[in-house]
Parts: sequence; structure tokens; C-alpha cells
Amino acid sequence: MQTYPLVTAVIPVHNRLDLLRRLLITLEAQSVSAAHIVIVDNALVGGIPAEMRGNRTQVIEMGENAGFARAVNCGWRAAPTPWVAILNSDVELDPRWLERLVQHSEGAVFATGTILSAADPTRIDGTYDLVSRSGCAWRAGYDERADRLLPRMAPSCRISIAPATACLYRRDILEQLGGFEESFESYLEDVDFGLKCVASGASGVYVPDAIAWHWGSATLGRWNPRIVRLTARNQLRLVARHYDAALFRSSWWQIIVGQFLWGLVAARHGAGGAWIAGKWEGLRDFHLKGLPSILLRDYLDASEREIKARARGSFWRWYFRLTSHDSAHDSPPAEAV
Repeated sequence: MQTYPLVTAVIPVHNRLDLLRRLLITLEAQSVSAAHIVIVDNALVGGIPAEMRGNRTQVIEMGENAGFARAVNCGWRAAPTPWVAILNSDVELDPRWLERLVQHSEGAVFATGTILSAADPTRIDGTYDLVSRSGCAWRAGYDERADRLLPRMAPSCRISIAPATACLYRRDILEQLGGFEESFESYLEDVDFGLKCVASGASGVYVPDAIAWHWGSATLGRWNPRIVRLTARNQLRLVARHYDAALFRSSWWQIIVGQFLWGLVAARHGAGGAWIAGKWEGLRDFHLKGLPSILLRDYLDASEREIKARARGSFWRWYFRLTSHDSAHDSPPAEAV
């Protein structure tokens, strides 16, 4: 095994020590290994055991569950390398995951691969992220069959937003853009960072054959009230942080439809109260902070087109059915605002 001196792996962990062990085994089995590992202990019960602390492994004790964003920021700031691989503790990596991302990373500020469902490896958990004008995000390829999607993909392609589930980031872009927004705590903080990349003109690369497996919401469960509350709140914060007044005016109907439909989905899973609590939190401090950006407008328009062409779930069918009058091109260009 060759050690790659330019990469530090950063792993925040809150619970499920068993899954962390499995991730570390797959990190050790990489054909090109990370030079350093930073485990960020987000109040793991019992702490990080001694056998996981080695000469190339640093443990940062947060003392509380500080949220994914703050934990990751502490991790990458401690990294002594120009590249940082951010990994959820509930992922496992193909032996050539890091090697393939490094091979295709030239000219990119981040690189990600295909994330398969660990519970059903024939299904796609995600690839790269897309964002609708509603502030609701979709992970491209979610729940598609891997044997149908992957053979159609080019060896690599440029993308705008990557999930921090398993992603290689250039440390200087994290530094330049201030890392992940800590007020988000957890959920959609990677989309927020991606929108900052879009506005700055930075882009990444998607490498289909860099494979990881994700257990998905192994910490709390996908429709846990805390996940729903934070996601509902952070959907509004995405809009507030990135939309200028003209973009907001041209997208108000999509925002209402998308966020209301997501609330119906949450209610169907018994989490309607958490959705209301999250929206109330988001509305209490809601005010637009975004600057006019033609790059952001173009990205949202292209993103909506791709979601409409690919997403098959009832949420997106109803979203596009109800927003078919699409006002995406009704607002003045960003330079004229």
C-alpha cells in the first residue's frame, strides 16, 4: 500500500462505533492511503478507544454533539495536507476510491464518486447534488439501479455541488470560503458550501467508478424528528443565505410549493410536527443575504432541468406539475439588478 502524502481523512462520529471500525478498515485497505486521519469525537458514548489512536491518527474531542458542520471544520483546520477527504462514519470505501478521485482531481476544488446504498448495493444512494429553486435539494441518481446508471457515465464529469458524505476537498477552497456554515449544525451544510462554490466560479468533478457504500442516517434514522427539523429549517436558510431580492421574487412560488410538499412527505412519515418546528425556526431569522449572481441563476435553471428529466419520485412529479408556469426566466439578469 502506497501512502499519499497530500490527503488527510476527516471523520466526524457521534455513535455507532461498529460502523466507524468498518470505515477505518476500508481506509487502511486503500490502494493509495491517506497520510493522516482526524477523527472528530462528537460526544461518542465511551469515546474513541485506544486501538483507534495511532501515529497517523489524531482524535479531536468536541465534548458535545456539536453538529456535522462544526466537527468537520475542526477536522479540516487540523489537517496538515492540501487535500481533505471528508467521510461520514457510516460509509465504507472501495479499495481504489481515493486513488481514482486523486487521478481525476486536477483543476477541480473537490472530487466525489458514486455512493451506493450499503443496505442494497444494487441501488444508487447518490452521486452529486442538484438544487431546485425551491431550496429543496436532490441527490442525482438517488434510488436508480447502479447497473443501469453507471455504464452510461463518462469516466468523469464536471459538477457544481458534491455531498460531504464521502468527498475529497482542496483545503484552500475550504479556507477561502470559510468551510461549512456552522449555524446549519447538520444537514444541507454541504449544499450550502456548494452554492458558495457556484457563486465563486469553483467547480468539482464526479468520478463514477470511485465507489463508496453508505448506510444512510445510521446515527438517528432518516425520518428522525431532529433530522426533519434541521432539514426543514436549513432549506429556508439556503434561500436566505444565497438568494437576492430579484431571485427570491422570481422563485417565490417554487419555494412555497417545494417546501410545503416536503412538509407533506414529512407528515406522511410521522414527522409533521418536526417540520413545523424547523420552518418556524427558519422563518424567525429569515432575511435575504444573497448578492446578485448570474452563476447562481444559471446553476439553478440547469439544476431544475436535470431534476425534471431524471427524478422519478412523487415529490418531484407534483413539484413540477404545480410549477409548470415556471418563472425561471421572468426576472432580469443578475447584472441588471
